[in-house]
Amino acid sequence: MRTVYVIAHPESTHHVEGLVGGWYDSQLTSAGLRAADAIADALRARIAMQVDVELFASDLRRAARTATVIGNVLQVPPVLDPRLREKSYGEAEGKPREWLDRRFVRPPVLGERMRHDEGISGSETIAAFAQRVYAAMDAIRQRDCDHQIVVPHGGAITFVVAAWTMLPIEALGYARFHAAPGSITELREDDYFHNRQVVRLGDTRHLSRERL
Repeated sequence: MRTVYVIAHPESTHHVEGLVGGWYDSQLTSAGLRAADAIADALRARIAMQVDVELFASDLRRAARTATVIGNVLQVPPVLDPRLREKSYGEAEGKPREWLDRRFVRPPVLGERMRHDEGISGSETIAAFAQRVYAAMDAIRQRDCDHQIVVPHGGAITFVVAAWTMLPIEALGYARFHAAPGSITELREDDYFHNRQVVRLGDTRHLSRERL
């Protein structure tokens, strides 16, 4: 049986400063670092010491630092993959959320949503975002390891989960999977049917036990 733990990186400076994230390279806050410790402890409790573990993360600092904390506890080095980054918001990145909100062009209720132009110079379409996350997950899924940890960003988790369950990208015009910062999503594949299951989505119970 294969289990994949998907970690939404915890609180970062752009969250508390009200800035657009995307590829803006913010870092974890002190609260985010405490949450990363709690995540690592929760994973250590779920994964036996003697088993092999693989750890993958976005290369942006907030995700990479989360993965480093986890890797230190589980004694596994993280593999950083830029394909696991958040959606790029182009020229909006690092600017106040209000700046983006005033210029953002919402997708249509009906019609082309995946390749919709949001009106922000340099920003990715949802289709491009999904394709690169799918490519990263395809590479992870092809590896022979029963315990894998993936640390992307909140917006990317929809496509991590969808790629795991083999949903076609074109089916994702409306579907979204929400996972709060610092949460753990658990995915599983059985050895007999090779069915893929979403066991838990956005579990935050471990955060109530953060180290003080």
